[in-house]
Amino acid sequence: EEHLVESGGGLVQAGGSLRLSCAASGFTFANYAMGWFRRAPGKERERVACISSSNGATYYADSVKDRFTISSDNAKNTLSLQMNGLKPEDTAVYYCAARAFCSAPGGHEVWGQGTLVTVSS
Repeated sequence: EEHLVESGGGLVQAGGSLRLSCAASGFTFANYAMGWFRRAPGKERERVACISSSNGATYYADSVKDRFTISSDNAKNTLSLQMNGLKPEDTAVYYCAARAFCSAPGGHEVWGQGTLVTVSS
């Protein structure tokens, strides 16, 4: 069975940093685009960052660009999100996902259970 498990969430002060990790099992990590998504209270899920399986290109939401960095280690089947300069508006449940493309949803997708990030002011 295909699984993704996130870790690294927690409570931090504004301006602090966290590093989220996602471990994959049951499928070949390198065959998918891997992304981080988040859902804040009362808001729709949004794409935070993604790394393409085809060329390794990365994509970021404007709200996190220059603060967050996505990276992958295909040999270990792990995905990371380094989050610096955290703001209260970054508070959300963060999910990692494997999908066909970074650019659009669709096709076979695998989602983790989420990890909560809370940024206090």
